[in-house]
Amino acid sequence: MLNQRRVVIDYVYPKINDGDFYIKRVVNESVTVDAHVLVDGHDMIAASVLYKHEREKKWQEVRMHPVINNEWQASFTVVKQGFYTYKVEGWVDYAINWQHGIQRKIEGDQYVKSELLEGIPFLQYISKKVHDHEKDYLNHLQHLFASEQDYDEAIKAATSKKLHNLFTKYPQKILANTSKDYRVYVDRLKARFSTWYEFFPRSASEQNGVHGTFKDCERLLPKVAKMGFDTLYFPPIHPIGEVNRKGKNNTTTAFDGDVGSTWGIGSQYGGHTDIQPQLGSVEDFKALVLKAKEHHIEIAMDYALQVAPDHPWVKEHPKWFKWRPDGTVQYAENPPKKYQDILPIYWENDDYKNLWQACLDILLYWIDCGINIFRVDNPHTKPFYFWNWVISEVKQKHPDVLFLAEAFTAPKVMQQLGKQGYTQSYTYFTWRNSKHELIEYVEELTKTEQREYMRPNFWPNTPDINPYDLQGANESKYIQRYLLAATLSSNTGIYGPVFEQMLDAAIPGKEEYLNSEKFQISHYDWNKENKLTAVISRVNQIRQQNEALQQTNNIKFCQIENSNLMAFYKWNDARTNELLIIISLDPYYAQQGSVQVPLHDLNVQQGHQYQMHDLVTGSVYNWYNEWNFIELHPTLPFHIFKITK
Repeated sequence: MLNQRRVVIDYVYPKINDGDFYIKRVVNESVTVDAHVLVDGHDMIAASVLYKHEREKKWQEVRMHPVINNEWQASFTVVKQGFYTYKVEGWVDYAINWQHGIQRKIEGDQYVKSELLEGIPFLQYISKKVHDHEKDYLNHLQHLFASEQDYDEAIKAATSKKLHNLFTKYPQKILANTSKDYRVYVDRLKARFSTWYEFFPRSASEQNGVHGTFKDCERLLPKVAKMGFDTLYFPPIHPIGEVNRKGKNNTTTAFDGDVGSTWGIGSQYGGHTDIQPQLGSVEDFKALVLKAKEHHIEIAMDYALQVAPDHPWVKEHPKWFKWRPDGTVQYAENPPKKYQDILPIYWENDDYKNLWQACLDILLYWIDCGINIFRVDNPHTKPFYFWNWVISEVKQKHPDVLFLAEAFTAPKVMQQLGKQGYTQSYTYFTWRNSKHELIEYVEELTKTEQREYMRPNFWPNTPDINPYDLQGANESKYIQRYLLAATLSSNTGIYGPVFEQMLDAAIPGKEEYLNSEKFQISHYDWNKENKLTAVISRVNQIRQQNEALQQTNNIKFCQIENSNLMAFYKWNDARTNELLIIISLDPYYAQQGSVQVPLHDLNVQQGHQYQMHDLVTGSVYNWYNEWNFIELHPTLPFHIFKITK
């Protein structure tokens, strides 16, 4: 195919799979676009980023500037939720070429009357686009360029910055080339910054052995708010299956009084749009959602697409399950785990369209009840394209809805879920403990393409995971793990009160809690406070007050010659909020070393004073040098310094 255009747009970033998937931002974030734009010969070229919101018809334009080696860059800010489209446009800027050429000839003492006349068509073109006061100026220039008597004035005007700016402001794009269209999806701020607390509503009662209710959960809202959490996540609240119900500690035999696993969903009392009767009514749940909002807390629900053998779907929609020759359905497995109380959905069935619609209807029902956040159980065991469809369907009408993928699986599978539309993802942070492991993992999340589509959510523990590192750990270790999660990632969460009360009894040889709350009601002293709860509360307050901790990607690890000390610099986009965080990875002994402060990034010269405000203790230190001595003790194994200059 013949193509007369001379400008080539060889590369555009950011993009995911060459534009097959969209990148992600939140409201008021910027998108910095890099492109390789080049042309044959020596002509001067120009380039722009064109962008528009999905509800807008007119493209907005921001000019790109050359960086080095035919690389161009520009940024634009997304100010509304929903999709934006962006692309790169490049062209030979003949007006600028004319001005550059005439300037070189004038500098060489050449007579340029003919060149002045050649410039008049450029003036005539932009005269049609400019404001009235600019048009008067251009008309004057046309007269000068055509006049023999005004030659000296004409050559000054031809090479003026004022004319250059007008050519730049009103470009004549002859044979312009454009890249393909790319998309960015813009979420609300909570997609990037959230602090989660998880507990089981059935364990919320003040009385030992009594099933908790939504009213009990209301009683606990002030505690959750006081600790600084803005998202309260509940494991499934639906009716629990009675057939093949699990007993305590995941035994396959349930005795009288055993309450079963909350993830074994469905019984004679209903399915995914119903509530376990002991918890209360739908009205009680809606009241809890509203009460939580008074405390600036959002309720997050579990979305688990699996059923107990007595779920209504099994009889109403038998095609949705894969039946064996003996008339049974193979129970669910996620090796090495077995779920005898759960039947997996058969996604390849002929009635899949009705199945998909039913799954969407579950989400829409709870959205109507006031839920805008869903933590999705084991999404990696359901089709990727289903998630793309159902998330897209929800977001079209409910852009505030967020989805957290609970997928501890192969890296590329987790990444694919992010590409298909998940807002946030659980991560491998739970198993990253050494300085090298942590730095390597955070660099992977923040310095590679993953930063554009996979927002990490760091959890030190979950009901499924009692990590070896916390089994038998002391208070300092728990403080360290929360500090790492809450400062490395802007999205973080804990399973409580197990975490803050340091309840770590494990099944021997496994990363599982003994007497797991997944299979029984637990009783807690919900009024208990300790040093760890105080630290969590203060750190969460610091997160709320410092934009540098409300994002994940702006991070730079600092040199510190001690494998037990980790230091990193974080900043907001405007660099009006800059922090230095130093954490000891040794829960038993004091550690010391010298940290290299990134003075160049801070725009501070060696020997000039800058102040370090410890946001936990309130102490202030005057530093002058690039290298500074640090000592941390297990009693308070971290510093969060706010830097002022």
